[in-house]
Parts: sequence; C-alpha cells; structure tokens
Amino acid sequence: MSMPVKTENLIKLESSWLEHLEEEFSKDYMQSLQQFLLEEKSLYKIYPPSSEIFNAFSLTPFDKTKVVIIGQDPYHGAAQAHGLCFSVPDEVRFPPSLLNIFKELERSIEGFKIPKSGNLSSWAKQGVFLLNTSLTVRENQANSHAGKGWEIFTDKIIEILNVKKNNLVFMLWGTHAKNKGKFIEGNKHLILEAVHPSPLSAYRGFIGCDHFLKANHYLEQHELEVVDWCLN
Repeated sequence: MSMPVKTENLIKLESSWLEHLEEEFSKDYMQSLQQFLLEEKSLYKIYPPSSEIFNAFSLTPFDKTKVVIIGQDPYHGAAQAHGLCFSVPDEVRFPPSLLNIFKELERSIEGFKIPKSGNLSSWAKQGVFLLNTSLTVRENQANSHAGKGWEIFTDKIIEILNVKKNNLVFMLWGTHAKNKGKFIEGNKHLILEAVHPSPLSAYRGFIGCDHFLKANHYLEQHELEVVDWCLN
C-alpha cells in the first residue's frame, strides 16, 4: 500500500509494519509533516533519499525485530544517510559517532575488527531495528526537521513495539534516545542506557558500556538468536 508521505515517489512500508502503523498516515500531524517535506524538498536538499527514508522498516520487519537502537536524526552530509541510524553506505567515511561504536565493539566483542564499511545493513537483516527519532534532515543542518512530526511517529513506533512484543533489547544512547524510554516497560524488555557515542561524550560512559555484549546475553537467556555484530 502506498504511503501518503510523498517526496519524489510514493513510498511503500513493509507489510508487517504497515499492519501496525497504517492509521498514523491519516492523522493531522502526518498530513502536516507531508506538507512540510514537500515544501522543504522544493527549496533544499534533504536526506536520506526518498526511497530510503523507511529503509530501517524494509530491512527489519516488525515480526523480526529483537534489538532496537535509537539515533537522533539522519546524517546531514552528502551521501551519508541511508535510512539506518548511525549507518553509512559502503565507501563513505565513518562519522565520528560510528567510529566510537566500532571502538566499543572492538573492546567488548571477541573477534570484532574495525570494518572497511560503515554499512550496518547486516545488523538490520538480523533483527536490529536502526531507528532515528526524526527520519529526515535538511542538508548540512542537524536537527532541522525536529519538531515537525517525526517524533510523534517514532514515539508511536516505540509504544507499539513495547506493547506488542516481549523481550526486546532497547539501546538508548544520549538524551533524545533516552526520552523514548518512558514508553518502554522494563519488566518486559531490556533497557540499556548510555551517553551518546559522539566524540563529546563517548569516553564519559559509552566506551565501556558493554551494551552489545549485554544484548546478546539477554537474547540468549530468552532463547533468541544472538546478533553477529561483526561486519567484516
């Protein structure tokens, strides 16, 4: 089914997500967001490309989701964002936050080596839902699409995941992500919180958090398949 949010083409949402989110696209906030995006696109370059805005949903169906990592908004540099939080396409230089994520993985996960590519699609295909709190951004202007409606949509996503699923792992890094914690029941899911992996804060608690290790231990305890975090 085609989505009402139009940028260049009609966008299709993966069927298991559509089952839970279809009603959102007829609500006033989403209609306003649609109009905002159309206006933005007529004046500026926005990221990620239209076809990749819902990439996280396409690669990680609702039914397959077992880990949720929440970012802030997409990377705002050319060719960086492709619809998965913290991830960049092949051949794109690692942003500092992603490099710090890899440093924590190298420190904590046996066999992990800093990869050649920062593309996290292989995580997404294993059930790691890589969600930003806002799904679009204006070129070279971080947080430029904040407060336009995306946060309402992503709040709803977290609410639905919390209610409809059990034994998820939520990784909440930094204030924007931690704000989503109010929608998550700690007795049903594992909530892992840390500072953001940006260079400004990574060494004040992100490096050394062991979130990737703890996530796999939790999945194992609940007889779920662990995530292969290695990307090489």
